[in-house]
Amino acid sequence: MSTEEAHDDHGHHLPAVQDWPRGFGEASWWPFVTAVGGAGIYAGAGLYVMGQDGIVGQTAGPAVFIGSIFLFLAGLYGWLYHAFVSHFWSRDASQKSASKLRWGMIAFLGSELGTFGALFAYYFFIRAGTWPPQELPHLTGSLVLANTAILIVSSLTLHWAHVAIREENHRNFVLGLAVTLLLGVIFIGGQVYEYYEFIVHSNFSITDGIFGSAFYGLTGLHGLHVSLGAVLLGIVFVRALRGQYSAERHVSVSTASMYWHFVDVVWIFLVVVLYVGAEVGA
Repeated sequence: MSTEEAHDDHGHHLPAVQDWPRGFGEASWWPFVTAVGGAGIYAGAGLYVMGQDGIVGQTAGPAVFIGSIFLFLAGLYGWLYHAFVSHFWSRDASQKSASKLRWGMIAFLGSELGTFGALFAYYFFIRAGTWPPQELPHLTGSLVLANTAILIVSSLTLHWAHVAIREENHRNFVLGLAVTLLLGVIFIGGQVYEYYEFIVHSNFSITDGIFGSAFYGLTGLHGLHVSLGAVLLGIVFVRALRGQYSAERHVSVSTASMYWHFVDVVWIFLVVVLYVGAEVGA
């Protein structure tokens, strides 16, 4: 069954072009939409800095940044929906295609390591100089410790859910996904509240010197990845409620789990290096 037939039968109306360019199989606009949104996020950050210098309006940067985030998330949703949900109904998945998806996720995480590595290299560069470069706020408070515990627990609950579906325990599978998704949303809320505390009460923002740019760049990038992970888990959760997974068919659960555990490990490294490391010798 083709994807177009699957769309007709099950109401999947996300745009795709059959066999274009010719010979390359089915193409989709969603990766392009996602890439434009991702580029817009960086453009918004640049416009924000330019706005502080009066080169452009001060509202231009935040407007482009927020709009690009929504565009990026929409593109990611459409991409994953098209890649996983529509093809599910064709019932022609094989071990070979599942292996390709897993290796695709591994390659994607490898590129993400490069992205985070560039920002960490910038932080290590400024850390090797005179320290501290400015007055630092108190970073390792109870909020960051609670957020860290929440994210670690969410990895455990997701692993529990993953094991449950491999054992055909659908109740525990759905329960584990629900708890993981809830913990992820709480983590995002905690990070937003942390930003509020730093900016409003500690007068520490992204424009406060080189450490401010490194801190908000790294934590903001990680927060964006957690948000994307929550979108992934949300899609998996909705599909789980519809009974679309089994012990033999759960490749998107595996790939989403890989992504979530990745952002968990990055956060732990970030806390040790950026939060605790910044206060050592300060």
